[in-house]
Amino acid sequence: MPKRPRRGPGRPPRDEADDGPSTQERIRLAAREVFAERGYDKTSVRGVAKAAGVDPALVHHYFGTKDDLFAAAIEMSMEPALVVPAILATGPDGIGERLARYFLGVWENPVTRAPLLAVIRSALTHEAAAKVLRRLVLRRVLERVAADLNVPDPTFRAELAASHMVGIAILRYVLEVEPLASADPEAIVALVAPTLQRYLTEE
Repeated sequence: MPKRPRRGPGRPPRDEADDGPSTQERIRLAAREVFAERGYDKTSVRGVAKAAGVDPALVHHYFGTKDDLFAAAIEMSMEPALVVPAILATGPDGIGERLARYFLGVWENPVTRAPLLAVIRSALTHEAAAKVLRRLVLRRVLERVAADLNVPDPTFRAELAASHMVGIAILRYVLEVEPLASADPEAIVALVAPTLQRYLTEE
C-alpha cells in the first residue's frame, strides 16, 4: 500500500482537508453559535473546534487566527457579498430604504442577531472585535455602497450612515431603550431611510 505524502506543519489530515466546504461551513456555524453565547473574550479556537467536532488545527487551517474566525462568523450573518449588489441593483433611488430594511432585517432575525450582539458588545471593550466591526460593517458594506454611487467623500458618508445604524442597534437591541426597543421595524425604516438616502446620495 503506497504511503501518503507527509503533510506540512499545521495541515489537517488529507481526509479532513478534502472535505473542505462542508467542514468549513460546520466550523463557521459552530463559531457563530459559540461567539454569540460566550462573547469574543471567552471564546477560544479550541472551544469552537470542540463545538464543530473537529481538531483545533483544522480551524486554524481554514480560518487562521481567532480574529479571522470571528470575522467569518459575523460575516456569515450579514452576507455582504450577496447583499451589497442587491442594495445597489436598482440605482440610487430608494437606496436609503433598502439599506435600512436590510440592516434591520438582519437584527430582527434571532439567528443572525445573536452573533451581532456579541460583536457589538465585544467591540466596546476589545480592539480586535472593534476592528472586525469596522472592517465588516463599514468597509465591506457601507463604503462599497457609497463608492458605487460616485458621491463626494464616500468614506465620510459611509461613517455617518454606519454611526446612525450602529447607534440604533445599540439602543434597540443591546440597551433595549424604550420606546425604540418595541417600535415596529417598518416605522423605524420609514424614519431612518430618508436620512440614509441623504447621507449616501446628496451632493
